Amino acid sequence: MRLDGRRTSSNVEDIRGGGFGSDSSSRRMTTGKKGGCLSIILLIIGAIWYFKTGDASMLSSSLGGDSQVIEKQQTDNTKNSKANDELAIFASKILASTEDVWSNIFKQNGLTYQQPKMVIFSDAVNTGCGSASSSTGPFYCSADQKLYLDLTFFKTMKTQLGADGDLAYAYVIAHEVGHHIEYLTGVLSKLHNAMNNCRTEAEANKISVRIELLADFYAGIWGFYENKTFKSFEDGDIEKAINCAHQIGDDYLQKSAGYKRINAEAFTHGTSVQRMKWLKLGLTTGDMSKANTILTCDE
Repeated sequence: MRLDGRRTSSNVEDIRGGGFGSDSSSRRMTTGKKGGCLSIILLIIGAIWYFKTGDASMLSSSLGGDSQVIEKQQTDNTKNSKANDELAIFASKILASTEDVWSNIFKQNGLTYQQPKMVIFSDAVNTGCGSASSSTGPFYCSADQKLYLDLTFFKTMKTQLGADGDLAYAYVIAHEVGHHIEYLTGVLSKLHNAMNNCRTEAEANKISVRIELLADFYAGIWGFYENKTFKSFEDGDIEKAINCAHQIGDDYLQKSAGYKRINAEAFTHGTSVQRMKWLKLGLTTGDMSKANTILTCDE
């Protein structure tokens, strides 16, 4: 992506190295009924690593890890501080772009866009939804209207998921902003209430898939207007973003983790085909009217 000369966002809280802070009694992260939590992805990444290499360290890290694993991560973070600083600037520019795009879309519909904040942390963080570690992955918390990102996730995307490139990384941020759009429009609370009233976990998971696919679509909507306004996409950018969507499909992750039988009832984010479809539709059309379709269709 061409981002030279672009502004950074003033809504970034960079607390890398801050850990959990001073509140030792903070609540554990609520993962079941909030949007954007990628902990299941990190868990399956650990399983993929174990099946391919026999090394259980990545798996234990995904499950919470131990002090040695965390210490190694902190050392790696120090060594890669310059690269992470560059990623922090990149992430801030992407957030600024989402602010511009969604402010314009909301204004066109007679509304005022309430900008979320992005918290860049390392290792662990306190949030309005409870405490979380890096193994949770990027997520959005509607309780404080903030998205949370440990920059090391981008390295995980590249080395463990085979998903790389500026637009792929931007897609991750735009997806979490997509959950903020769901929150502002009332969709997120409505669907979370529906999940709470489900009789089975499988029924709740189906609703979760809709939440995630809608965030994918909104990420695509952002990309469409970002490129239309700034001509920022370069050759291969869209393909890399769509490849990322493929690599984090529930079915693909289960297969990669060595599942002998795909368990569709456990899907929480959508299949590779679904995630690619809705991201691509947003990227290529910019048509917001398609959003309602995601909540009713079966594909």
